[in-house]
Amino acid sequence: MPDKSTFEQLREDEREVRKQLIIKAAMELFAEKSFHEIGMRDIALKAGVSAASIYRYFPSRDDLFVEALILDINIIEKLLRTRVETGGNMEELALAVVDYMIGNEATFQMMCHFMIRGELNPQALKKFNSVQRYFLNMFEKIVAQTQGSEKLKLNAQAFFASLAGIVLTFRNYPGRTADEKRKAVHKLALMIMRQGTLENL
Repeated sequence: MPDKSTFEQLREDEREVRKQLIIKAAMELFAEKSFHEIGMRDIALKAGVSAASIYRYFPSRDDLFVEALILDINIIEKLLRTRVETGGNMEELALAVVDYMIGNEATFQMMCHFMIRGELNPQALKKFNSVQRYFLNMFEKIVAQTQGSEKLKLNAQAFFASLAGIVLTFRNYPGRTADEKRKAVHKLALMIMRQGTLENL
């Protein structure tokens, strides 16, 4: 019979597996439905667990969304670091960021959801603020590696906000195909870079 510490470790491992299963189910639903149409019951059904059991892992839908966002931030970080390590410049970095936002609608909707809403529960808000700080710090380091700017923090924040604004404005532009919208977003992102936004703030 395993000792208590081993048993507790097994329970913790099982809890973590179940938690990841719930997050994975939520992310799969994001690919199928609009972000705001997804409720905890939908996620529970997709994950194969009871709706009540989800609340043992996530006190609210926002807590679950923050956890899902954290996983995606890790993916974005790897993507950007790969770009930098393979000699990518700021223009390539800008296109990589907007392409990720366009190609990951659920992540983009979650980011906008948290940035726009002011009534998040304190626990979810604290986590999101930590995620946002981490992401901007990571972005700042990458900007420093590629640009070496003196006004680093403000430049990185302005750069990211500009790209997010472009995607938000044109991602659902009426009367254009997905490819046309992507090309328009690329054109605007490159215009920001070529006009020296980072150097002139």
